[in-house]
Amino acid sequence: MANFRYVRFGVLIAALGLSAVSTLAPTPAFAQAAEAVKPAIGAALKDAADLYKAKKFKEALAKLHDADNVPAKTAYESYVIESTRGSYALAAGDKDTAVKSYEAVVSSGRLSAAQKLTMYEALGGTYYSMNNLAKAQTWYGRYLSEGGDDPKIRAMMTQISFQNGDCAKVSKEITANVRAEEKAGHTPAEGDLQMLANCTKNDKTGYVAAMEKLTTYYPKKDYWKDLLNRLPTRPGYSERLLLDLYRLKHELGLITTVNDYMEMSQLSLQDGLPAEAQKIIDQGYKVGVFGVGPEASRHQRLKDLAAKNAAADLKAQPKTEADAKGAAEGTGLVNLGFAYVVAGQYPKGIPLMEQGIAKGGLSRPEDAKLHLGIAYLWSGKKADAIKILKTVQGADGTADLARYWIIQANRPLK
Repeated sequence: MANFRYVRFGVLIAALGLSAVSTLAPTPAFAQAAEAVKPAIGAALKDAADLYKAKKFKEALAKLHDADNVPAKTAYESYVIESTRGSYALAAGDKDTAVKSYEAVVSSGRLSAAQKLTMYEALGGTYYSMNNLAKAQTWYGRYLSEGGDDPKIRAMMTQISFQNGDCAKVSKEITANVRAEEKAGHTPAEGDLQMLANCTKNDKTGYVAAMEKLTTYYPKKDYWKDLLNRLPTRPGYSERLLLDLYRLKHELGLITTVNDYMEMSQLSLQDGLPAEAQKIIDQGYKVGVFGVGPEASRHQRLKDLAAKNAAADLKAQPKTEADAKGAAEGTGLVNLGFAYVVAGQYPKGIPLMEQGIAKGGLSRPEDAKLHLGIAYLWSGKKADAIKILKTVQGADGTADLARYWIIQANRPLK
């Protein structure tokens, strides 16, 4: 989210043309300013500045009362005193006094257009730090309406709308900002995307879109976990994609519990992919979730079953391949090729998958393209992977998974 910032003391006073008064350095600018104020006021300002330079901010602020007590002050003298008081008050942590002085400076009629913008920003920032959102919004609004173009101020206005609970406005503003940033080739701010996600929690489509942006530009495990856990709850999602969902979670390091390892390995066995099951089971033992506790014997039985099925597959490979090549349609080639791929045999598996897709007649062509895209990625062929993954269609979750693999390929989760 956008961060509040003050206008720094030196920047503010310099913008007002009062740097000599604030520091009381013996410069021509100070000489000009000193000629414009009564000696008693000039002396009080100098004493206050000396205290400020010694970091005695509260004493410096109190010393300005000597200048206040000088009678018959001119409008310019009041302007100089209030300008100095506002900055000294900020340094002393007296924000109430600071905003009162800044507002007096704005009302003096002595500021140029550029100086006004500086003061509006200072007032907005100070009021925001005081949690006075209405006043902060007023002054930031004046900054923008009178020509200010700092994107940080626009971000602050959106932040204030968010804190006020105006999610309709926030969503509209951030969506427009994100589109503009992307069109210009820039990365949208993470804080903006977080606010957009928070404001669309009751809009499943909007929330998912915001989370997809967060995983795209700021890949983090928490964002990915949230996004992927929601996929099975979407209308039309097919349960047959659960293993594919697990594959992506595994790629992202989101397979962590014994139940995760059990379910993924069992699904691989059910899909006729014992080599993949063996990899997951071996990893489960390596990370210490298998082979321990009251279920240790069950883990061993699963491991033995995977080994048995893998051996049977290896024995049947020549016939399986011959049958697949002789079939009228390409499903067998795709399935066999992917079995080789999950076993790590990319040079052997990928050509078979390509041949199967080219042959056609597939029972699930979108699944085939998704799996080929994954195969390309695993084999280091990123460009080929993205090219085919972009062609995956379907409203059952297949296209979503393909899109998520592209996101991971372009910005891998570290």
